[in-house]
Order: sequence, then C-alpha cells, then structure tokens
Amino acid sequence: MRKSGLRVAWIAVAIGAAGTVLAGPSADRQPLASHAPVKPGPATPVRPRVTFSNEIVRLLQANCQGCHHDGGIAPFPLVTYEDAYAHRAQIQIVTTTRRMPPFKADASCATFEGDPRLSDADVRAFDWWVLSGSPEGDRSLLPAPLRFDDGWTLGTPDVQLEMPQPFLPDFAAGDVYRCFRLPTGLDAQRYLSAVEVTPGNRTMVHHVLLFADTYDASSALDGKNGQPGYPCFGGPGFSAVSPLGAWVPGFRNSFLPDGIGIDLPKGAPVVMQVHYSARTGGVAPDRTRVGLHFTRVPVQKRLLTLPLVNQTFRLPAGQSAIPVTASYGPVPYAITLWRIAPHMHLLGRSMSVSVVPPASGPPLCLARVPDWDFRWQGFYAYKTPLKVPIFGTLALEATYDNSADNPNNPNVPPKDVRWGEATSDEMCLCYLSFTLDAENLTGASGLPATAPSSFDAFWERAWTASKPAAER
Repeated sequence: MRKSGLRVAWIAVAIGAAGTVLAGPSADRQPLASHAPVKPGPATPVRPRVTFSNEIVRLLQANCQGCHHDGGIAPFPLVTYEDAYAHRAQIQIVTTTRRMPPFKADASCATFEGDPRLSDADVRAFDWWVLSGSPEGDRSLLPAPLRFDDGWTLGTPDVQLEMPQPFLPDFAAGDVYRCFRLPTGLDAQRYLSAVEVTPGNRTMVHHVLLFADTYDASSALDGKNGQPGYPCFGGPGFSAVSPLGAWVPGFRNSFLPDGIGIDLPKGAPVVMQVHYSARTGGVAPDRTRVGLHFTRVPVQKRLLTLPLVNQTFRLPAGQSAIPVTASYGPVPYAITLWRIAPHMHLLGRSMSVSVVPPASGPPLCLARVPDWDFRWQGFYAYKTPLKVPIFGTLALEATYDNSADNPNNPNVPPKDVRWGEATSDEMCLCYLSFTLDAENLTGASGLPATAPSSFDAFWERAWTASKPAAER
C-alpha cells in the first residue's frame, strides 16, 4: 500500500463522565438522597441486593476499566471500591442515560468485538447499587484485578519504541503536526499482530498515525531544526508509505486472528505522526511510545487497507442534513472484511457503509453510525468477518450539519467547508481493513503461495478517483 499524504484521521477527544464528584467512602455510608437523579432507572418490583464486590466490579472490568484505570484515557480510575464510591452519582447518571460506555456503531447493522454497551440488567444493577447506598459487600468475592502493563493494554510488547527525547510543541501558529523517526533495529521482515500507542502527554496528544518507512526517507528529514522529528502536516512527508496503525482517545486495541499480519519490511523505521492540539490550553513535554506485537504463527494473509473516500464535496454555510456520498467498485477481488473505521469531523451527523452485490439483491450493511460523535471513533472489528463478493460495489452515505444550530460547528458564523486536514475542515472517509481471499503467503493446504502484485494499483485508484479532477 503506497500513498503520499495518507491520513487516517482518527480524531477523538476523551470525554469525562457528567455529574458531581462526591466525597469518598465513610464509615456510615448512606443512600445518596438529593445527589441521585430524581427518577430511578428501569427496575423490577423486587430489588435484589447489589454490591461492589460481587456485581459492580465485574461490570466495571468488562465495560469501563479499559479506559478508567491509572494511566488510561479517562479522567479518573474506576478500579477500586473507593474509586467507584467517589463517582457513584456520575456512574448512575451516565449509565441510566446510556451516555457511557460509548459505542457509536449501530448493532442492528453488524456486531463488533469489544462492544461495551450495557444490557438493561446491567443498567439496573448500577442504579440499584447507588440507590441502596452503594454497599461494598464481601471482599472475598472480589475477582482478580485486571492488569495494565505500564500503559500497554495487550501486555508487554515485543518491541518498544520511544521518541529519542521529549518534544515541546510551539502552539503559536495553532495545532502542531510532528513526525518522529523510530528505528526498530529489526534485521528481517516481520509481521505484526497488533500495534499499540501510549501517549506521553494525553492532554495535548490529539491522535497518532503510524507508518512503515520502507526506504528510510525520513532519515533525511529528521531533526533538521535541532528538535526531535520534523513538521509533517498532511502525511509523513514522503512517498512509499505503508500504514501500520493509529491511536485516538477511546481506541480499543486487539490482536489480529492467527494467520493474519501487518507487514513491517526489513530495516524499515516506524514513523510516528503526532497531532498536538492547541485547544487544551496548556503545553508540556511529550514522549509518546509505540509497542509492536509480533505474530506467533505463520502468516497466510496480509491485512490490507482500502480508503472509501470523497474529497470533492462542499458543505454550504447555514445548511443542515447535507448529503455526501462515496463509492468504489466493482471490487476486482473477493475479500474478507475484518475491521472498518468511519471518519468525519465536527460537522458530521451520520454515516452508513454497505456493499451492493454484483447481481440483484439487497445491499449488505457494513457499518452504520446514526449519531456521529467526533469524540468517539476508531476501528470497529467484526465478531464474524464479512465476505465481500467479487465485483461488488462499496457505497458510503453521510450527512453533515453546517448550520448555526450545530453546537459543534467550529465556525461562528458558519462558512462553507470542504475536505481538509484541519479539525475545522471536514472529511468523508471510511477505511476498510481486509484480506484477499486468493492470497496464500505460505502455500498452506497444498495451494501455491500467492501475493497479488496488482493490489497497490487497486489501492491507488481508490484514493485518486476521489480527488477533484485538477488534482488527479
């Protein structure tokens, strides 16, 4: 996969739970009274006893602690009883209103791994626990605590990469895009099962993109102005890039299935593009890290990425419910879709992605985000990978609100908005991560080893076709 200026724009901002932070636990714990919402959430006539040690901690581990732990992206941990008790009113409010845990993909379209949304019974359990005084219960019932290894959510990586020294961004001209060359020291080609990013300063790091620099072009750019890295708005600053991964607040890491890997060429350094946001109101040194997890079994297929994108749209000032579409097809390969990542900026309202079969028949829904939220986005991994038939057509439909009624509109008064890299610009983009059904790198099952060489041109055509005619 080769593209100069590739930008997987994983834009997200950590969101804190709403509500008042109450005092910590005391010896005589009482119901919340006026601090709790006036109306309780859904309940049954008989209210069972719910305690932290038995029910609540298990719900927090399964649905909340991935973000709410020391060093996590959330503003406070929810690991111990003391943590939960201090934030009990917030917990009740955001669970009964279903603001938390956030997950924007519509489950009626497709089912995804790691969906943290609570069942009705889970919501009732939180509600009853708070209304009954938030009891701790029998500590002997506590499950083993989850481990978060030095900020790594998937365990200690095989290789840890770090910026050579802390970087202090200068926000005088606004947001800062900075690339950092991270040599891997690998003397052989490897496949990755997962890539993790641990931001050094979460208040400033807006998002991170990772690329494999196949020909080490970044060595000529690195450190020219006496500081770590080099400026790189819009991409890593060189051609022949291979995207490796990304990070945004709320991003949930996971390993690829056995037999699938992300290609990291021999000797290729990892280039890390960091977007530092000037909107945080503060500045401090950052030293973001990258963790590489290698595959453990032979890789039969590469994980590839296709952009479904429209770069030619215009969003007129003052209008709402503005439709924008994109398509690609017919897809010249039979593929299996593993992950999908819709992306828009602040004016986005909804997006749906589908594949139209080559013969007659209804479209297959790939992803639907009916209530877009700029703060929560990233890859969605399918529980059951989807088969996309050969010669099917990929279709995207999105809507935008560029009116003064949109509270997220960055322009007051509204102005016409087009495709662009800045957060105040817009994007209409969805990345699809897939494998080629015909690819067989190891010659498994007695079949010949294959690696279709024409895929690069296929990927280039998808991106170039979305540009204005003058830029092709």
